[in-house]
Amino acid sequence: MDSLLQLANDPTAWAALATLVVMEVVLGIDNLIFISIITNKLPPEKQQSARRIGIGLALVLRLGLLATIAYIVALTQPIIEVFGKGFSWRDLILIAGGLFLLWKATKEIHHSVDPDSKESDVGGMQLGFAAAIGQILVLDLVFSIDSIITAVGMTEHVPIMVIAVVSAVTVMLLAADPLARFIAANPTVVMLALGFLIMIGMTLIAEGFGAHVPKGYIYTAMAFSAGVEGLNILARRRKRGQAGGAPRS
Repeated sequence: MDSLLQLANDPTAWAALATLVVMEVVLGIDNLIFISIITNKLPPEKQQSARRIGIGLALVLRLGLLATIAYIVALTQPIIEVFGKGFSWRDLILIAGGLFLLWKATKEIHHSVDPDSKESDVGGMQLGFAAAIGQILVLDLVFSIDSIITAVGMTEHVPIMVIAVVSAVTVMLLAADPLARFIAANPTVVMLALGFLIMIGMTLIAEGFGAHVPKGYIYTAMAFSAGVEGLNILARRRKRGQAGGAPRS
């Protein structure tokens, strides 16, 4: 209790908390986009519960990993060496998660581009609830490990990490339904989001091989693309409004 009071009276701790909350919220965007795309392929009555379960699993995984910080730090130690390059458990998990994202996003793009194919008929709305939760769980694990290792690198105080993680997951929970509805209502946004997932997958693979990719570049590109798409959506709505209000001859 005394240590918590000391943290509460420490301006540095508050600054670290604010920075970490923002960082965790930004990192949660990747997770949330994937959850929204996957759950939108379920029957409407199951989508909200799947999103809540997926985000709940993300919280459980993050808090569980925080409880084993010593083990998480050990995940960054090389365990195998290939052609003189050492790989840790974190590297292998990031590479596997990146490959999974590339496979999933490419498959979803194929479904969107060629909706009449037999594979699309099987992979469309026929995605089962358990399969959706399983896929969300896989990416929850990857994003959770990345999130917690980032938190460990920014502060040594576990209470700050816990508050930041809970805050970020709360934001994810509040934003999940509006984001999913927005993606479902705008088909072009689905393609943009899938493009984001491919970029995130490539970033995870690059980081797994030891290449540092500044997150600021990734999220700036995502924000720019989303801004352009937002302008396109406004332009389409204005054209529809003008067409609907045009006088008939």
